[in-house]
Amino acid sequence: MSAPNPLRSFVNKVNQYPQWLSSRLITWMFRYKVKLAGTAGLDIVETDGKSVTFKQKNRKKVQNHIGSVHAVTMALLAESSTGFVVGINLPGDKLPLIKTMKLDYVKRCSGDITAVANVTDAQIAMMNTEPKGEVAVKVVITDSNQIEPVIAEMIWAWVPKK
Repeated sequence: MSAPNPLRSFVNKVNQYPQWLSSRLITWMFRYKVKLAGTAGLDIVETDGKSVTFKQKNRKKVQNHIGSVHAVTMALLAESSTGFVVGINLPGDKLPLIKTMKLDYVKRCSGDITAVANVTDAQIAMMNTEPKGEVAVKVVITDSNQIEPVIAEMIWAWVPKK
């Protein structure tokens, strides 16, 4: 029997609240644990356990020299959203680790950006049964014009906690 996941318990509890409150509480907790997400101002819009939607506003703090969201901020958004969805689906006795980040910047970004990361039932089953392993987590990043400025592939591994 695997150890319970405190992050999953928190998400399940706050998802019973109204959506506006739920997203604020999950965002606050995530920013508290992941300091760079707090500095950049990442927001968690919603999650159902299998998928999560993150949003990054195009603020001065995260802009590049041409006034759009910086490439590194897009990478942070991709890593955070995929890491969150992996983290809430792992048992509490396993540690998630980013293994590979592949980002292809294909278009110029404009406005705010949104990332939606998903895991499948098969991936969740594997995370709960295998002591070690890895999964490729799908993430789609779009800007305010519904253009996909970056194509991202994230591979997450997990190991037992010491």
